[in-house]
Amino acid sequence: MADIIRRHCPTDGITPTAIPGLQLVRGTSTSAPNCAVTSSFFAMMAQGAKRIQVGDDTYDYDTRHYLISSVDLPIFSRLTRASILEPYLGFGLGLDPLKIEELSAAMPKNRLLEPVDRGIGVGRLSPAILDSALRLARLLDTPADIPVLAPIIERELLYRLLSGELGSRLRQAVASGSHSHQIVRTIAALKTRLAEAVSIDDLADLANMSKSSLHHHFKALTGMTPLQYQKQLRLHEARRLLLADDGDAASAAHRVGYESPSQFSREYRRMFGAPPRKDIALVRQSEGE
Repeated sequence: MADIIRRHCPTDGITPTAIPGLQLVRGTSTSAPNCAVTSSFFAMMAQGAKRIQVGDDTYDYDTRHYLISSVDLPIFSRLTRASILEPYLGFGLGLDPLKIEELSAAMPKNRLLEPVDRGIGVGRLSPAILDSALRLARLLDTPADIPVLAPIIERELLYRLLSGELGSRLRQAVASGSHSHQIVRTIAALKTRLAEAVSIDDLADLANMSKSSLHHHFKALTGMTPLQYQKQLRLHEARRLLLADDGDAASAAHRVGYESPSQFSREYRRMFGAPPRKDIALVRQSEGE
């Protein structure tokens, strides 16, 4: 796996591949954290180690472990073991909820939906999961085989994840009527209505829950309350806009739903450690090094 990633991802950063949803990652520095809003995904690494923070929770994993997320989450990540001589080498695959739902329906019905807490988790990397991921990555060396074999191997990998120790997280997120599925719908609404003032009453109605139940299950799945989640979504998107458009902080604040630029600046600094202009300058400086 490490050899494949070195050849197909020769420079630092994230490299999309010819296999839909598959990305390879290389990194040589542990100095700067990254932030993003992730969709459902599976990640493992062939070299190095990484730490992910979601809300107040921290997840560490290395070559012996894998990480999955069953829900869209605003995260901070940092490489904890990487260098020029031994770079971090990662493998990430986006997980399609429709494929997970289809495969879950085909699995034996005696698999119970165990209660889960977070929609993200770290598990021990089994030989079966590693073998499936490795065979998928090997297709990058034979691109003519990708259209036929990639969907077959991806389905096998999804099956291994669903039947593994973290499979309940994935099954819960797509199981109609489950609390996790109801929260996933709520998260989708928050993302599409990012700049709108959304009340807890509206979200509770959408989830078909009481306000107290929504609060409990939302925090259980994401580690945040709905309003904390919305705030992080807005700040992550504002940062993305500032990096992409080179616009001013007031415009970015307005586009993500802030009415007060000063409140935006305070909350931005609290999350990212510096005011918008300084933070963006530091990010660009680190990217240019």
